[in-house]
Amino acid sequence: MADENTNLSIMELKHLHPLHQIAETPTHKLLLKQWLKEEELILGRITLKETQIDAIRKEITMLYIFFFLFHSTALMLLFSASSRSQIDKSCHRSWIPSLCSLLFSLGIIWAVRYKTDVEVHMEKLLEREKEDRKLLTKCAEELKKKGLEFDLLKEVDALRRAKSLRVESKEVRKWSARDFVSLFFFTMSCFALAITRVVLCS
Repeated sequence: MADENTNLSIMELKHLHPLHQIAETPTHKLLLKQWLKEEELILGRITLKETQIDAIRKEITMLYIFFFLFHSTALMLLFSASSRSQIDKSCHRSWIPSLCSLLFSLGIIWAVRYKTDVEVHMEKLLEREKEDRKLLTKCAEELKKKGLEFDLLKEVDALRRAKSLRVESKEVRKWSARDFVSLFFFTMSCFALAITRVVLCS
C-alpha cells in the first residue's frame, strides 16, 4: 500500500514543472541550494583574484617606471657632476655609480620576474575557478531543466570526475614573454652602464 502511494506521488510529481518537482523533493532541493551557494562563493573568489591580478599588474608597471626614472635621473646627475669636476677623477671613480646602477638594475629585474611569476600563478588559479563555476552552472541548469529525471548519483559523480581528472595543459615553450622582458631590462642595464662610463670618462 505504501509502495502504491509512493508510486502515485512520484507520478503526480512528474506532471509538475521541474522547479516544482525540485521544491517537493528534499534531496534535489538541498543539492540545488548547495550548488547555488558554492557558485556564489566561487564568484567571490573569482572577483578577488581578478582584483589581485590587477594590483600585481600595477606593481609591475610601477617597477618599469622606477627603472627608467632611476637611470634617467642618475645619468642626468652624473653628466652634471662630470662637467664640473676633473675628468680623470670622475673616470677613476666611475665604478661606484656603475656598481650602484648594476645592483639597482638586478634588483628591479628580480622583482619584475617575481611579480610576473605571481601573476601567472594567479591567472592559473583564476582559470581553475572559472572552470569550476562553469561546471557547477552547467549541472545546476541541468537539474533545473530535468527535475526528477536528473540522476543525482550519475551527475554528481560526473562532476567529481571532471574536477579530479582535470589536467592543466602545459605547453613547452623555449621562450616566454617574461624571458623577453628580463632580456630587455638586462640590455637596458648594460646600455646604462656604457653611457655612465662614456659620460664620466669622455
